[in-house]
Amino acid sequence: MATEPSVDAVVVGAGVAGLACAQDLTSAGLRVRLLEASDGVGGRMRTDLVRGFRLDRGFQVFNTSYPQVRRRADLRALRLHAFTPGFVLAGSRGRYRFADPTRRPGQAADLLPGRIAPLRDTVALGLLSARDMLAPAALLRRGRDVPVHAALTSAGLSDATVDAVLRPFLAGVFLEEGLETSGRVFHLVWRSMLRGTLCLPQAGIGAVPEQLAAALPPGTVRLEAPVAALTDAGVLLADGSEVAAPRVVVAADAPAAAGLLPGLPVPPGRAVTTLYHAAPASPLAEPTLVVDTDGLVLDTVVLTEVVPGYSADGRALVSTSVLGGPADEPRVRARLAELYGTDTAGWEHLADRHIPYALPAMPAPHPLSRTTRVGPGRYVCGDHRGTGSVQGAMASGARAAREVLADLARPTAAGPAPAVHGTGGA
Repeated sequence: MATEPSVDAVVVGAGVAGLACAQDLTSAGLRVRLLEASDGVGGRMRTDLVRGFRLDRGFQVFNTSYPQVRRRADLRALRLHAFTPGFVLAGSRGRYRFADPTRRPGQAADLLPGRIAPLRDTVALGLLSARDMLAPAALLRRGRDVPVHAALTSAGLSDATVDAVLRPFLAGVFLEEGLETSGRVFHLVWRSMLRGTLCLPQAGIGAVPEQLAAALPPGTVRLEAPVAALTDAGVLLADGSEVAAPRVVVAADAPAAAGLLPGLPVPPGRAVTTLYHAAPASPLAEPTLVVDTDGLVLDTVVLTEVVPGYSADGRALVSTSVLGGPADEPRVRARLAELYGTDTAGWEHLADRHIPYALPAMPAPHPLSRTTRVGPGRYVCGDHRGTGSVQGAMASGARAAREVLADLARPTAAGPAPAVHGTGGA
């Protein structure tokens, strides 16, 4: 069995958590090997080229307000394109625009009392939004944690407004319709949306992890290197070779991480399927998310209105997401005809992207961060160890790096690791 030269730490998984961890460890002077099972970095943040279209692996948005993003990414180099600040609600109740009045006051007419919601609810939502946007994040983190529905109604919103306006939108954010997600997580996410810009890079969401990987020292990342097990000496790869390291950070998603670290708790996952269609012409001439208030789909958007370069032939690229999956494409196509008010018979179905573990479930009460230590010399990070977001994944990777470095400063705590045997690639 071949053994590569030893390194100070191995990071398993080149998603944004693993990339953030490797970045901080190499910045501290450690020799790091970042092993990735697939043919590219990014994990769930990948972009594929399909028949001239850029298809992200599931509908994604990039939030510029996340502290970890601002710390690590060169936003200018990503050539970001923004979504409309707000969304359109469409369904059996009619069509309304939920716009951010601080950024698009000219589009906020539907927020007037009696249209989307009564005056009392409009005021309550305004006060909630002002608090979340202006209060220190630490204050939101310390708040009592209750499900999102309870957090909204305790802020003064009626059940009717929650169900008609916020539930459909938040179902697409948290990938669950019951509003069972942690209220603290909701407040932090709402804050990030109010303070930042939701956008996409010119080259697709995969440009973000590719940029992070390019900043690592040459030779750090090794692709197509699935890990079969952790060993006394480091990690055993599927090809039978071994990478020796006294410290191993598993930065895979929760199911894959549990395959390498038996006994690791795995939170339930939220599944989503995104369907991509090419339309001869754009069915909505603006970069705005359309939310289905009847729940037949989660939401839909014309991605080429956000980033024209997502299409190479001038056709419009439409992304539509549904909970779970696989999706019934004819049924989705029929619903798109209703939501956009156009004939979709001539649309080309390009591909589906089914993500079984798109987000970890985060029911209240939910810890916003957990230690990454799982044993001497063994660590685990990812959004399943914090919050289901790019910020949560990167922050968990950063915490893993801090804990590795802290243990290095305590030689007795960073001694030889016991054998941790497991199967399953990562």
